[in-house]
Amino acid sequence: MTMIVPFNNLSELHCKIKTEIVESISNVIDKSAFISGSETESFEIAFAKKLGVKHCIGVGSGTSALWISLKMSGIGIGDEVIVPANTFFACAEAVELCGAIPVFIDNDECFNIDITKIESSINENTKAIMAVHLYGQMCDVDEILKICNKYDLLLIEDCSQSHFAKSNGKFAGTFGDCACFSFYPGKNLGAMGDAGCIVTNNDSLAEKCRLFRNHGEEGKSKHTIIGFNSRMDGFQSAVLKIKLAYIHDWNKKREELAQEYISRLMDCSFIQLPLVQKGNTHAFHLFVIKAERRDNLKIFLQESGINTGIHYPTPLPFLPVYKSKYNDDRNLFPNASANENMLLSLPIYPDLSTNQIDYVTDKIKEFYK
Repeated sequence: MTMIVPFNNLSELHCKIKTEIVESISNVIDKSAFISGSETESFEIAFAKKLGVKHCIGVGSGTSALWISLKMSGIGIGDEVIVPANTFFACAEAVELCGAIPVFIDNDECFNIDITKIESSINENTKAIMAVHLYGQMCDVDEILKICNKYDLLLIEDCSQSHFAKSNGKFAGTFGDCACFSFYPGKNLGAMGDAGCIVTNNDSLAEKCRLFRNHGEEGKSKHTIIGFNSRMDGFQSAVLKIKLAYIHDWNKKREELAQEYISRLMDCSFIQLPLVQKGNTHAFHLFVIKAERRDNLKIFLQESGINTGIHYPTPLPFLPVYKSKYNDDRNLFPNASANENMLLSLPIYPDLSTNQIDYVTDKIKEFYK
């Protein structure tokens, strides 16, 4: 009998807290606090406190958070920023929007940036390292921080997939000069539309980011810098504050479900399960395996009612926009290239049942038989 297993199930998650969400949204309507305002400020304070940082600046999206944080950190034309080859395009896009140049580094066995390959790419134009904590696991941020200190580089953390993941007891987003979060609906902490934030302990940087997100306006019609419009709206702020109270429970459930997958698939020699680095607490935004005959497996699972994903089908240096620079040379990024046709994201979300996991893992084993 076919069982339907969605890749994510936001409807079920929202159903459980719908009363709280509706009440919170109703308060926004009553206050008419639709853009920034008291609801956004309340969420910013709550998020900063929960994370353990001084400042949280709500913005329109995770992409905006990356761009604004880079630009307000002084990244500009001709500067170089080190970026992992295996990540979402917004990381490189934000660098390009500053007029700077993304310098791609291959990934390690945990799908994050390979720290052993960073120093050879540093030169006089290098100004920052973007540490992306991919799929829910933090990269080796302690070692990256040592490199940043050695070469006087900025450390920008991209925590869009690692809400409240930890490395040696410290949360993602608390290591760098600043950190960026996406609250896209499918994230561990997701809004009901686009939203993001920047966090930092740097008072000056926080003030610059606040100015920039609001047209550079310091007081009514007093524009002190050239800025942009990227403000978190009141509805998203209200929803996020409700969900913030549940995030640790949801992350714990994701970790438990990941262990269920691992225990059921550990004997399947045709796949490689995600590796968790020592000292890390994985947030499992995604449960990504390396699978032989990945495309055929994906089709088989789809026909069996199981929705899966591919994150990401093409390493950034091999996207059409960078074809003239890298000429599709897979030898430049061997690990990312080797994974290109193997990565497969299995369903994982707090309301996924063990029966559904049994069904998914049984179908994977059936395929390889």
